[in-house]
Amino acid sequence: MGECIFCKIVNGEIPAAKVYEDDLVTAFLDIAPINFGHVLVIPKEHHQSVSTVPENVAGRMLKVASRIGIVLKRRDEYDAYNLHLADGTAAGQVVMHAHMHVVPRGVEDNFRWNWRQLTYPDGKAAELAKELAEKITVALSNTEE
Repeated sequence: MGECIFCKIVNGEIPAAKVYEDDLVTAFLDIAPINFGHVLVIPKEHHQSVSTVPENVAGRMLKVASRIGIVLKRRDEYDAYNLHLADGTAAGQVVMHAHMHVVPRGVEDNFRWNWRQLTYPDGKAAELAKELAEKITVALSNTEE
């Protein structure tokens, strides 16, 4: 992926403030952080969507991201952290290379995700849960070896 900025970081073509790297993932400071210490964890292999990231790599991304969150909390500047992954433009993905944000959070950081909160009509949550459960079971059985 010649024009992917994250691939260029992985390949050392452009600089990044790396905080972690192994065979599967790279983690570096976001250049426009929500809070200082905001880190991106990316697979070294190019994947536009998290749905194509191999399970072992996705698991590694989550483990590394959670450990980075713990390190950020232990610095005594933050009380918590968010892990955020957007998959697709409509979800807010800006760089089309799968990545997970680790956003350190403080009680008084004044950052809000602005999630809306809808309410299911009577019976619709159970109906949707049943439909999704059936489809998810099929989808997961197709990926197991």
